[in-house]
Amino acid sequence: MRPYAPRHFIRYKGRKCSKNWEPASAGRIMDLSFTDEQIAVRDTIAKLCEKYDDAYWLARDADGVFPEEFVKDLATGGWLGIAMPEEYGGSGLGVIEASLMMQTIAQSGAGFSGCSAVHINIFGPNPIVVHGTDEQKDRLLPPLIAGKDRTCFGVTEPNAGLDTTRIETKAVWDGEKYIVNGRKMWTSTAQTANKILLLARTAAREDGAKPMDGITMFYTDFDRDYCEAQVIEKMGRKAVDSNATFYDNLPVPESDRIGEEGKGFYYLIDGINPERILVAAEAVGLGRAALRKAVDYANERVVFNRPIGQNQAIQHPLAAAWAHLEAADAMVWKAATLYDAGEPCGAEANAAKYLAAEACFTACETAVMTHGGMGYAKEFHVERYMREAFIARIAPVSREMILNFIGQHVLDMPRSY
Repeated sequence: MRPYAPRHFIRYKGRKCSKNWEPASAGRIMDLSFTDEQIAVRDTIAKLCEKYDDAYWLARDADGVFPEEFVKDLATGGWLGIAMPEEYGGSGLGVIEASLMMQTIAQSGAGFSGCSAVHINIFGPNPIVVHGTDEQKDRLLPPLIAGKDRTCFGVTEPNAGLDTTRIETKAVWDGEKYIVNGRKMWTSTAQTANKILLLARTAAREDGAKPMDGITMFYTDFDRDYCEAQVIEKMGRKAVDSNATFYDNLPVPESDRIGEEGKGFYYLIDGINPERILVAAEAVGLGRAALRKAVDYANERVVFNRPIGQNQAIQHPLAAAWAHLEAADAMVWKAATLYDAGEPCGAEANAAKYLAAEACFTACETAVMTHGGMGYAKEFHVERYMREAFIARIAPVSREMILNFIGQHVLDMPRSY
């Protein structure tokens, strides 16, 4: 297993991303094949997922119950720490292996319901690994990796959206501890989490040299005496709760502050590239699950004495969906390879997320249309995939913001927002 090492990340100033016409891989051949170890990761996860079939995920979509058994099996196998350092109970592997795991989960039919149940564990704790003290790593990482702790992520706010520099949640030092007051939106798994990775302002936006200054990161108890989580009813992925969360005088000890006060925004972007790659891998997996269902149905469904898959109006959209998924998949592994090599990958990570989200959406839409009226029926599963496909287009960053990033940082065009 490879030793853990901090990676290179996007820098919004300083061109920490490669040019499209001069890629980081220029002058050498990039090997996108998988090692025997990586194939073993994929095959082992696929075997684990066989226990959780379409009926299981359909039931979770209906009843909204968190997939505890599924997460427990992953934790027991040590998979929650796949990208965490070995000295804290992790496997010390890279984003390639983590992406293979998450793609395999999605492709099994679990989709984003399965992936989102464990997604935060994969690279969410990365700021602790990179910026935490030895005491914090010893105290915080092992129970998270073992599945004894469950964390949620408090970043997005109703009045800030994608502009994290405008968050309003405040953490005020009272001489002994921080006192946090504010609210967050779209906080996943807050119904069952006992921990939270939380961003709050310790200084006003206008007081910093830059808008991102004055934001501090904490990893602390989600203490329900001071925290409230209200479920947001949503289109899909019912089994993994999303919440509006409220913080009323939440006490946070100084020992739960990650890194320096006021530097939390910079710590947050440490996980931007791997998260985009993970979401892209998951989207490709979901698209493949939908494509598999559609192809099987097209080959079995007979109308006018012939399988509908014999008709080019059915066959060609499915073939195009396959091509787009494969192209997106290639960008996923290019980005993951660059990241694990410690090379700039901002452009590739963003492009992978954009391409995979669009290819996934098209594949899921095509799968529904291939089924015709039955595509609207829950028992055929593709309508569930269609609803979940919107997630990758929206989160953790919209396709429009990705195109803004590429236009500005890759094509050297003026900032558009």
